[in-house]
Amino acid sequence: MSVAARAASLFVAFFVVIGLGIFVALYYIGGTSALPTVHYAASGGQVNVVLQEDAQNDSASKPDWVSYFVQDPATSKWVHTTLFSVPANTRVNVTLYGYDGCTPLRNNYFSQVLGTIGNTVTVSQFDQHGKEYVSGQTTSVINGWSDCNVGHTFAIPGMNLYVPVASPNADLSANNLCSDSPCTTSGNPYAKETFSFMSPKHAGVFRWQCLVPCGGGFLDGNSGPMATLGYMMGEMDVVSS
Repeated sequence: MSVAARAASLFVAFFVVIGLGIFVALYYIGGTSALPTVHYAASGGQVNVVLQEDAQNDSASKPDWVSYFVQDPATSKWVHTTLFSVPANTRVNVTLYGYDGCTPLRNNYFSQVLGTIGNTVTVSQFDQHGKEYVSGQTTSVINGWSDCNVGHTFAIPGMNLYVPVASPNADLSANNLCSDSPCTTSGNPYAKETFSFMSPKHAGVFRWQCLVPCGGGFLDGNSGPMATLGYMMGEMDVVSS
């Protein structure tokens, strides 16, 4: 091969690599920036974050992907995003509605509650008629092996925060689950879980996600929604107050 041909080949290869880099940046970074961020403001040193997780979502491209939603505090509307911000050094009170069915945990270690204030959560569970069959139970463990009542997890590894997300029980998980998103409490079984933690004292972006392999149809369940911002993985932006 002549020097000119080799130079041309290197020139083409260089621009292929550059093109791939631009594609990756636009696909991931651009995709992230396209998601709305829900901003929570503190009052009295506390902030209230409200989430729900559903077996499906309202997107046109991936409606069968399990997904989280975030409630906008200004409008009380559910937003299909997993990006939210909270002030630094603030007590974060989370209310999490679990509408998806139960899934046996791969590792029962994730039945333990870690990193919340008191290392506990408070759980209530409701049937499709709105009847509360578990009422305000405060616990440090939601055992997903002894009883099928854990759907997903909410974990922020960078803060050592791991929370099993309660679900309707096995019977209700097999029947009557919400089929439209975002779900409402009317006519659908669900679990309501509350817990609190302190946000870091310094600003930064903290990745959070579900640690239950919930990517149906993907190898080991660890891809698809579980590995995609806007579905079962998100970011908590901690901002200086």
